[in-house]
Amino acid sequence: MKTRILLGASALFLAVLGVGITFLPQELLTHFGVRLEGVPVLLIQLLGALYLGFAILNWMNRGNRIGGIYNRGVSMANFFHFGVGAVSLLKGVAAQFTPEVAVAATIYLVFGIWFGLVLFTHPAGEAAT
Repeated sequence: MKTRILLGASALFLAVLGVGITFLPQELLTHFGVRLEGVPVLLIQLLGALYLGFAILNWMNRGNRIGGIYNRGVSMANFFHFGVGAVSLLKGVAAQFTPEVAVAATIYLVFGIWFGLVLFTHPAGEAAT
């Protein structure tokens, strides 16, 4: 399984989200029709920091063996992030379809499934592929 590609792609995706969310919170909230008062802006910036943290985690571990018992914390954290995120986004798409949320749900679903495969399979002698 190509975990180097998985971790690099997820790091890039999360970094783009993190930088965008951290530095453009007002624009993002305005786009989705949320009032720009106090706490929502702060929470969005905090979410951006979380995305950047996950991006760095994935980028720094992209050369390490991941799967089965190897780096289980990294694969478990990513699996839960993308898995729970995919379920939440799919629920949002079902409630009220918007193209942005549908695209995000699709990306999250792909990463969730891919990290699930990495988490629950043994790397079979692969050396940081």
